[in-house]
Amino acid sequence: MSSLRGERKRKFKAEINVVPYIDVMLVLLVIFMVAAPMTNPSVINLPTAGQSTQPPSDYIEIALRPDAKASISLNSKAGANGVNKQESKEEAADRKQLMQKLREYHDARPELAVLLSADKEMRYDDVIQVISEAKKIGINRVGLATK
Repeated sequence: MSSLRGERKRKFKAEINVVPYIDVMLVLLVIFMVAAPMTNPSVINLPTAGQSTQPPSDYIEIALRPDAKASISLNSKAGANGVNKQESKEEAADRKQLMQKLREYHDARPELAVLLSADKEMRYDDVIQVISEAKKIGINRVGLATK
């Protein structure tokens, strides 16, 4: 009897409707694309340093250059009208010689601070090694020169 009425049998489709899944994935993709630039783990938030209130009038200056040469000098404001007067300046061929000269300056005047002027092309490790060796000698005040 069913054939007389024109009814057809429905076939069941065994397919998964993927359109809602694609919509969800596109929304998640947009969320991650927007949120990714907000988190940058490689950025270092460096502290700001103001000028010291009382810079030392007399100090030992170490100048490091990228050509592996260094100079050490004793600077004093004992000149005329408070103008810096370099009492002595010596070149050091390597770090061992530099530390030997620094030890001589420190033994002569142990109260002096050290000002380290390093070229911006210098390796960070080299600068830290000089600071560490100055601390081992017994120098408590070591500062870094900036522009």
